[in-house]
Amino acid sequence: MIAIGSDHGGFDLKEAVIAHLKEKGYEVKDVGCYDKSSCDYPVYGKAVANAVADGTCEKGIVICTTGIGISITANKVKGIRAALCADTLSAKLTRLHNDANVLAMGAGIVGPNLALSIVDTFLETEFSGEERHQRRINQIED
Repeated sequence: MIAIGSDHGGFDLKEAVIAHLKEKGYEVKDVGCYDKSSCDYPVYGKAVANAVADGTCEKGIVICTTGIGISITANKVKGIRAALCADTLSAKLTRLHNDANVLAMGAGIVGPNLALSIVDTFLETEFSGEERHQRRINQIED
């Protein structure tokens, strides 16, 4: 299951990502927001991060206007490695090298077509498992 959340600035992109994920057969846990009314991104960043950290969801996606604030919020939760990605190479490498478990995107930075490619790359790329990368992840977690 994939947890997804956004603030009002990321709402439209969140809805597009949800439709895309469901079309691809993923089960989705939408933690909000549920419309374009002004709201606070930390609420949704924490909700996604907690769902991933407690094992309810395998991975998470968080979206705000820039992706910055919501990624900072998600990274405050123990066990979360949220990566802000605006291109597919970053999405691939953060999975291969960092075993990132939450993808952050900025709706004002990436358009919907690119965002869906970033999502696909993030979800379809496995962690390399290489010792040097695991060692570095362990140092992050300490």
